[in-house]
Amino acid sequence: MKLTGGVSAPRWKLTAIYPSFDSLEYTRDMSLLRERIYRLLALLERPLQANTPDILAAIRAFEESGDLAENLEAYASAVYTADTRDARALAEINAIEAATLPLGKAAVIFRQRLAERKDALLQLAETDPALEAYRFFLAESIEKAAYQMPPELEDLANDLSRSGGDAWSRLHEAVSSTAQTLWDPATGERKTVTALRDFAHNPDRQIRERAYKAELEAWKSVEIPLGAALNGVKGTAITLDTRRGWKTSDGNYDMLGKSSFQSRISGKTLHALIAVLEDALPLFRRYLKTKARLLGVPVCAFYDLFAPVGADTKQWTWEETAEFIPNRFDTFDPGMGAFARHGFTSSWIDAEPREGKVGGAYCTDFPLTGESRILCNFEGSFDSVMTVAHELGHAWHHELVKDLPRSLAQYPMTLAETASIFAETLVFEGALQNASPEERVGLIEGNLKDSCQVIVDILSRFYFERSIFEKRPKAELSPAELCGLMIEAQRKTYGDGLDPEQLHPYMWAVKSHYYRPSLGFYNYPYAFGLLFSLGLYARAKEEGSGFAETYRGLLRLTGKAPAEAVARAVGLNIEDASFWRRGIEIIAQRVEELEITERTLPRPFEQDPSSACSS
Repeated sequence: MKLTGGVSAPRWKLTAIYPSFDSLEYTRDMSLLRERIYRLLALLERPLQANTPDILAAIRAFEESGDLAENLEAYASAVYTADTRDARALAEINAIEAATLPLGKAAVIFRQRLAERKDALLQLAETDPALEAYRFFLAESIEKAAYQMPPELEDLANDLSRSGGDAWSRLHEAVSSTAQTLWDPATGERKTVTALRDFAHNPDRQIRERAYKAELEAWKSVEIPLGAALNGVKGTAITLDTRRGWKTSDGNYDMLGKSSFQSRISGKTLHALIAVLEDALPLFRRYLKTKARLLGVPVCAFYDLFAPVGADTKQWTWEETAEFIPNRFDTFDPGMGAFARHGFTSSWIDAEPREGKVGGAYCTDFPLTGESRILCNFEGSFDSVMTVAHELGHAWHHELVKDLPRSLAQYPMTLAETASIFAETLVFEGALQNASPEERVGLIEGNLKDSCQVIVDILSRFYFERSIFEKRPKAELSPAELCGLMIEAQRKTYGDGLDPEQLHPYMWAVKSHYYRPSLGFYNYPYAFGLLFSLGLYARAKEEGSGFAETYRGLLRLTGKAPAEAVARAVGLNIEDASFWRRGIEIIAQRVEELEITERTLPRPFEQDPSSACSS
């Protein structure tokens, strides 16, 4: 893909991870994985002794197997998501799943062994310096043991997942990355849904509307397999998790209990966060009405959510992006800037949109090499620049914890999103500093657009997923029912900020997060990350350059403690709704600035109201 200035968006290089699936390095690690898992299972055949050498030996054997598995899985997945038509990559994913199947059994037995010596182990971790660092890991593992089936049933569940939940997830990846529809009848040109979604950023409303309608047609054509996939994934999760003990007092599926446990947050924290998001909805409806006036339309449609406003229609080249992001990171932490430059110059980023490549963006880590890779679909907008910054924030987080043992470096989604959104904030604030008054309007609106997605759209996805978990135990849901639930969730959150007849019923097909069998509610962690990172950024401005070291320490702590304890380490109480409101207050200031600016600008809809309205 050629961008402005003739600079091509790059593809990543994975040869430093493994030269190929046929390389000696890859085949060696596959063999080593099987050997290490076999040794781990042999070690766990007998009960663990309540002494430090025995416990550390088991932990290290567990970590070695996990690092090998993650490295191999991440590599095969990277190859596959860059081209979902790669049959060899899919075959290797299946082979790795088969090889790592006994590791799931080992994890279950490992937790069971720890739980058998619960009191003695926790006391030992309190008194023995060699085990002190693992205190939280041991306590959490013992708690996980209370929510697992017997080892033989967990082993069966893991085996069945290869042709069950995980297979449904891969089906979504394959179908969604190749779904397409006719775009130009005259030439016969077809476009994938990934390409069609990129038109949401186009300044021409007719093109946005046309792409929106074409996208809905494309999703309609594949709604049956995607609906089956979503039912399969959620049905699998509900069946297994209920058997594992994730049940409320009345015997129903405790969907939020499991989710908050995975996110390492208390129910009180989750309740406070969701309540503040709901209270903020009128603020974002104000923003959307202001945006409608700036666009010259009576009310925004769904396809207007990403429409550019103001003078910030600059098309970024990849060269400019590769220079701007590290420079912004430098202003906070030169080490962070140097790290980002290394990522750009070492071919860590696959940014070229193309057929067969999955949509969206992600960062993946390779524990054996200590490196990261980033996949995105760069199309030259400032949104694309922010996406790259977001994923580099994830990579920086990994860089800061890669020297820690695996058991102390596994952080939850909530805190993972903090690092990525903090990186976005650095880039946004830098762009704002150098903007002209006209450009500032576009940047402020763009930032509010992103915040609207993270607060309002995320809340709609939360409502939708909650409805799925409530209804799926009773029956499979048809594509029409799924669309209905999505529209209901969007109307509840967007309210009169969007045209209720022009929403997006297939957002359940768009977002891959719904199709991860082991995870539920992969949505509110983004809102957590946005508001938490805004609080951290405010602290950074107050404390100056010294906060960079505090921030590094916070990120290194994310795998060693619950989110509440991580927050307390920097003097924050995330169980208190007032903490979350402080982040909303920062967003409110930006809404007010946009409203003030809008009142001084010409109103396009007063010139020709008929031309602005949709048919």
